[in-house]
Amino acid sequence: MTELVIGADGLARCAWGASTPDYAVYHDTEWGRPLRGDDALFERMTLEAFQSGLSWLTILRKRPAFRAAFDDFRIEAVAGYGEADVARLLADAGIVRNRAKIEAVIANARAALELPEGLSALLWSFAPDADRDRPTALTGVPSSTDASAAMAKALKRRGFRFVGPTTAYALMQATGMVDDHLAGCHVVATRANVMR
Repeated sequence: MTELVIGADGLARCAWGASTPDYAVYHDTEWGRPLRGDDALFERMTLEAFQSGLSWLTILRKRPAFRAAFDDFRIEAVAGYGEADVARLLADAGIVRNRAKIEAVIANARAALELPEGLSALLWSFAPDADRDRPTALTGVPSSTDASAAMAKALKRRGFRFVGPTTAYALMQATGMVDDHLAGCHVVATRANVMR
């Protein structure tokens, strides 16, 4: 059994990607597709950190509010946030109001500005070889890998927070550094199809 679901449109999807309409759109158009760009990857890193301990669906549904609250995740803007911004964010019911995570986002933006190579280049330097087979079942999908542990360690060394190996691997999956769509899934997420 490959844990695929055939949708009303006749397309095979990873089972999680067929569980709600929100997930179907995210699965089909974003998850696992290569994404580059410092601000774009900063957004995904931030959302993965906020997801820790919560449902991804919660974060996905709050993403428009997160974008509005965090200046569309423009690193330079977020890096300039101060205590008034922290207070504003803690009062924003549209996002997840967690002081430690909010302060981590600001610290991460400041750390990203200090990267000579940029955030995108640093993160993609940990992408494993693209030549691997897709998993045939969810049991074949790890929660972390040596590459995600190395990414997390490198990020922490540079001052980033809320970027453990599991969060780093979720980021790698979401941004196409690894392709964990199940074998037979209709989504073609090759590194040649880079989102920006």
